[in-house]
Amino acid sequence: MQETNQKFEFVEGDVIVIAPGRTVKRIRALVTIALFGVSPGDLGGYVESVKNIGLAGDAWVSGDAQVSGDAQVSGDAQVYGDARVYGDARVSGNARVSGNARVYGDARVYGDARVYGNAWVYGNARVYGDALVSGNARVYGDATKTPIHIQGLRWGVTIADTTMVIGCQQHTITEWHSFDTEIIQAMDSDALEFWTAYKPMIFGIAKADSRFVEQELDEVQ
Repeated sequence: MQETNQKFEFVEGDVIVIAPGRTVKRIRALVTIALFGVSPGDLGGYVESVKNIGLAGDAWVSGDAQVSGDAQVSGDAQVYGDARVYGDARVSGNARVSGNARVYGDARVYGDARVYGNAWVYGNARVYGDALVSGNARVYGDATKTPIHIQGLRWGVTIADTTMVIGCQQHTITEWHSFDTEIIQAMDSDALEFWTAYKPMIFGIAKADSRFVEQELDEVQ
């Protein structure tokens, strides 16, 4: 007898090995999921267990996305694209996780949050509200604040609790503050011009929302 959770069934033969003795299996909808335009018989993504998708709401996994371990997608949340959600992670509310994003560990993504691109959310991190985590951003550890995103510049900026990602460079906020011109210049040929122009603004935003703990950031240069 095929294993189901009343919302979907597993597609026989469409299986991916994710670890020795562990697999994720393609799912097929058994009901209409109106929010995402899913009809009975439509194929979804891959899950390891029927418990990976909540019964209530329109929660769904589609594309080549994978949800495994004790992770769960619930409410009206969706995981799609090539995204991976695993460990004890939770994606709920109206949250969306897509692209090549990874959400794992004890991370929580909820509300209207969006995690996409190559972003990772892990550890005990919490992403909620209207937060957008994108690009190569990393949100991890005991992060509890909604990440701040600055877009429209040469490189996108994501400010978490005590870390900051600019382009593909991730460092603590204190490290960013202490970098000399040689270190910044070595990151990219245009990095020093960018940093000179936007450093006061970036740290002004970080300071205004208490995104640091070190005294040395009290006076932003």
